[in-house]
Amino acid sequence: MGVAIAAAQRAEGRSAPNPPVGCAIIDKQGRLVAVGHTARGGRPHAETTALAMAGDAARGGCAYVTLEPCAHVGQTPPCAEALIAAGIARVVVAMRDPDPRVDGRGVDLLTKAGIVVREDVGADAASRVMAGFLHRAKQARPFVTLKTATSLDGKIALGDGAKRWITGPRMRRFVHLQRSRCDAILTAIGTVLADDPALTCRLDGADGDHPARFVLDSQLRTPLDSQLLASLSDARVTIFCAGDADSGRAEALRAAGADLQPVSLDDKGKLSLDAVMAAIAAAGYGHLLIEAGGKLASSLLRANLVDSILWTSSAQIIGNDGIPSVAELDLANLPENKRFQMVEEGHFGTDRFILMDRIVGSR
Repeated sequence: MGVAIAAAQRAEGRSAPNPPVGCAIIDKQGRLVAVGHTARGGRPHAETTALAMAGDAARGGCAYVTLEPCAHVGQTPPCAEALIAAGIARVVVAMRDPDPRVDGRGVDLLTKAGIVVREDVGADAASRVMAGFLHRAKQARPFVTLKTATSLDGKIALGDGAKRWITGPRMRRFVHLQRSRCDAILTAIGTVLADDPALTCRLDGADGDHPARFVLDSQLRTPLDSQLLASLSDARVTIFCAGDADSGRAEALRAAGADLQPVSLDDKGKLSLDAVMAAIAAAGYGHLLIEAGGKLASSLLRANLVDSILWTSSAQIIGNDGIPSVAELDLANLPENKRFQMVEEGHFGTDRFILMDRIVGSR
């Protein structure tokens, strides 16, 4: 199962709208004969790829799959039926598929065909790889990772707001790797105007691994000569705006190639984050990376919409006149229970990172 989970990781950020699944096949002598993962764009599925690699060696063997094999006819035949046809004798599944079209039906098909099925093997590790898919299926919103790059004292920029690199090139390459493992990325118009980011994945060998890009821009201030629009050949750009946004600006941005999506406003007159998250999930994106300023970070934290935090920092000290990474949270007291726990940490020279996940049940 560890091999299958490692294979699934190769599909992270590349398989939307389908989940990143891995499959490893062992022949009846116990030899590893095939490994597959969900292909770019979601097809072919992991089992299909692995079975094609295994050929006749699959007969009488065992398939380890990180998600219950599908049981419905979509653009391809059901993977459960493909496993049966290949003569697989045993299937080990990390977790069941919450998609109502599957959810136990794949296991039922296999067992009725006489295949021995074992479930819940490596479920925790598999669910982490598929966190975006699971969130989208169960909560109708993406799994949200808030990323920030700060000085040692938590500032994202000097007081003038001008763009300067805070962390070094090795850490920035690491962040680009994380981008490549996400389905989509969200920023706000303030960041677009201040930094003019492209939000693409600029790593050697990662061509085509760019996340879909979304911008919160209620009044359509995104410049027509921005890097976001100049790089539309790499990945689509969707701008969330208010319903009463200027029609002339809307026409110009559409002509430049951007997609526009009006969303409802919240009780403060701002774009509804709940509506934005629902729209991103409905578009088929499960893992959403946030790269923006302190205001959006604060809004997401206050709305309890952050599931993971990737915090990178340098040894620089900027001071109180710098721009904070998180704006006001209006806390009256420190929470009694922690909301996040560290799951990984590391460093590149003097730059450090920590990855934190939200504790189940915390608010």
